[in-house]
Amino acid sequence: MPFWPLSAAFGEVLGWNLFLLLTYLAAGAFAYLWLRELGLPRGAALVGGLVFALAPYRVAQSAGHLRGPISALLPLALWAFERARHGSRWWLVAAGAALASIPFSDVHLALGAVPFFALYAVCRSRDLGVLAGAALVTAAAVGTSYLVGNRAVTGSIGSGGRSLREVSHYSADGLDFVTRHPRHGLESFVFLGWLTPLLALAGLALLIRAGRYGLAVALGLGALVPALLAFGTNLPLYSFLWHHLPPLRYPRVPERQMPIACLALAALVAVTVARLRWTLAIALAAVVLAADLHVRIYEAAAADTGNRAYQALRSQRSGRLLELPVIHPSVQLGSIYPFYDQTAARQRPSGYSTVAPTDAALLALRLEPLNCGDWRPGLDGLVRRLGVHYVALHAGLYAGTGRAWFAWRELVRHGFGELARDGVVTTFARGRPGGEPRVREPQRALVFCQGWEHGAPLHRQTAFWARGPRLQLRATTREPDRITFSVGGRAARSVRLTGPNRLTVPLGGGGWHLVRVNITRTDRGLRLQSVRSVQS
Repeated sequence: MPFWPLSAAFGEVLGWNLFLLLTYLAAGAFAYLWLRELGLPRGAALVGGLVFALAPYRVAQSAGHLRGPISALLPLALWAFERARHGSRWWLVAAGAALASIPFSDVHLALGAVPFFALYAVCRSRDLGVLAGAALVTAAAVGTSYLVGNRAVTGSIGSGGRSLREVSHYSADGLDFVTRHPRHGLESFVFLGWLTPLLALAGLALLIRAGRYGLAVALGLGALVPALLAFGTNLPLYSFLWHHLPPLRYPRVPERQMPIACLALAALVAVTVARLRWTLAIALAAVVLAADLHVRIYEAAAADTGNRAYQALRSQRSGRLLELPVIHPSVQLGSIYPFYDQTAARQRPSGYSTVAPTDAALLALRLEPLNCGDWRPGLDGLVRRLGVHYVALHAGLYAGTGRAWFAWRELVRHGFGELARDGVVTTFARGRPGGEPRVREPQRALVFCQGWEHGAPLHRQTAFWARGPRLQLRATTREPDRITFSVGGRAARSVRLTGPNRLTVPLGGGGWHLVRVNITRTDRGLRLQSVRSVQS
C-alpha cells in the first residue's frame, strides 16, 4: 500500500527505490519508539534504532526480498503492546494489525515472529487484561498465518514442504556470522558485526544485574534461537525439530527468523549504550556501530524500462507470450519476466512463485526443452494449444551456455520470425519471416541442454547438440541400465550398460545434430564420463 502512491508519483523504479529507503527509516523509527517505551534514554534508543535499521541480514533481505521491509512491523507490534501496557488497551488493535500483517508478505517470518510476540507479552506483563488482549493478538496472527498458508500453499509446488537437502543448501555456518561478505548467497548471509554482539552480551548482563529478568529472557531468547536455527542442518538438533514440528518443514531457508535476532540484539546494544552519559560518547558509539555493521550489498542495475522489444507487442493482435528460457516457478530468475509485463501486458505460462500451482510447474518442465531448441514430439502442438503467438528470447539469461543460438534457430524453423529487438531481448511473432540467429553460434562442438549435472542425466530423457558425423563416448553406471541415443528422431544406438563402456554413435553427416538420450531410471548412477565429436 505505501508503494502505490510512490509508484504513481515517481514511476515504478524510482518509486521502489524510495520505498526501500523509507522502510529503513520506518524500521529505525519503530525500534526507537519501542525502546523509548522500555524507558531507555533518547540517545540510546536512537542508537538501537540505527542498529536494527542497518542490521546486515535486514539489509541483505531488503536488497532482494520483502523480508527486510516487512521486518519493520515487528518493533511496531512491540511498541503498540508497550503503549497498551502504559495506556489505552486499544493500542492492542494496532499491535494485532502489525503482527497479523506479517504473514501476508512472509509467512515464514511469522512462524517465529508470532511466538516471539507471545513470549515477550508473558515476560513483560502480569496484567490479566493486557495478557488477554495479547492472546487475542496472537490468535489473530496465528489465524492469518494459517489462512495465508492454507490458501497459498495447498495445491502448490510447496504443499509438500521442503526437504532437508534443500535446507542444507541454505544452512549457515560459523564463518557466516563473522564474515562481512556473502560467502555463498544472500540467504545464508547472517553477519552480525564484530562489536555489536559483544555490546549485546553486555546489555544482557546489565538487564540481569538490574533485575529485569523478564526482558532479559525475551531478548536473550529472541537473539539466540533464530541464530541457532540459522545453522540449519549444521546444527544436529535441527533435523529432530524438522521431523517433529510440521511448520518447520516448509521454509527451505533456516535463516528466515533472523530479523527477530536483529531486533533483540539492537535492543540489548541500546541497553549498553544507555550507560553512557556523555552525548559525544553516544554519538561516537553510533558512528562505530554503523561502521561495524557496514556491508556492501546494493549495486546499481539498469531497470530496462520501455524495452522496445516488448513495446512492439502493444500494437500486435491478441495472443499469449512465452519467454525463453522457460524457468521453473521456484527459481527466482523467473521474476525478471513479470517486470516486463508492465510494458506489454500479456498472459504467459511462466513466472516466479514458490507457491505456484503444481500444474504450472509441470507445464514449465514440459516446455523447458525449448530453451535448447529441442522441439520434442508434441511440443509444437502444446505451444499452439496454449495460444502462444509470441516468444521473447532473453539471450542474457543463457549466460554463455550457447543454447540461445539453437533456441533462436529452432524458433524460426517452427514458424516464428523476429518482431523487434532491444539489447539482449528479442521478440518473435508466429508467421513473420525468419532469418539467421542474431546471437553467436557456439564455437565448441558439443552443447549440453538442461538436465545434466557433471555428465549425469537428471531426467529419463535429456539432450545435447553435437557437430560432426559421429560421437565417441565413455559411459559408466553403478547398476545395469539401458541408454538409447536418438538423432533426427530415430534411434541411432541403444546399449545395455553394466559398467564402463566405450561407444560410437553415428550422427549422419556434418553440421549440428540434436542427440536425445533416453535411460530407464535416473537412480542407477549412469554418467557420461567423456563425450567427443569426431570430425572425420
